[in-house]
Amino acid sequence: MPPDPQPSARDRRHYFRITTVLPVSIQLQTDIAKCGLAEKSVNLSAGGIGFVTDTAHRSGDILVITLLLQEHVLFTAQAEVLRQDSLPSQTYRVHARFIRMSEHDRELLIGHIMRLQRAHLHEHYSA
Repeated sequence: MPPDPQPSARDRRHYFRITTVLPVSIQLQTDIAKCGLAEKSVNLSAGGIGFVTDTAHRSGDILVITLLLQEHVLFTAQAEVLRQDSLPSQTYRVHARFIRMSEHDRELLIGHIMRLQRAHLHEHYSA
C-alpha cells in the first residue's frame, strides 16, 4: 500500500470530528507488552485521533490504537503522531493521523462516528 499523503491545511478537516469517551488502548508500535482497554476521552475522525496522555511522544512515532466500538467490535489502526502539546500536570495532548488504513476500516470508523453524531444530536435536540 503506498504511503498516505500528508494532508494540506485545507484538507486537514476533511472528516467530521467528534469528542467521545471510548474504551481505548494506545501504545507505541514497538511496544510488545499487551495493553488493556481503558475508558478515555478522544477526539476522533476517520482521518485521525486526538487524546490526552501522561506519556510523551515524538512527532513521527507510530502508535497502535485499539478502540471498542458500540457494536462490540475491536477496531485497530496505526496512527502517526503529528504533534504534541504540553499541558499542566505533566500531561500532553497528542494529535495523530491514521496511516495504512484500508478503505473498509475507514468506512467502518465513519459509520461509527456518524452513529455517535446522530445520538448526540438526538439527545441535544429532543426535549
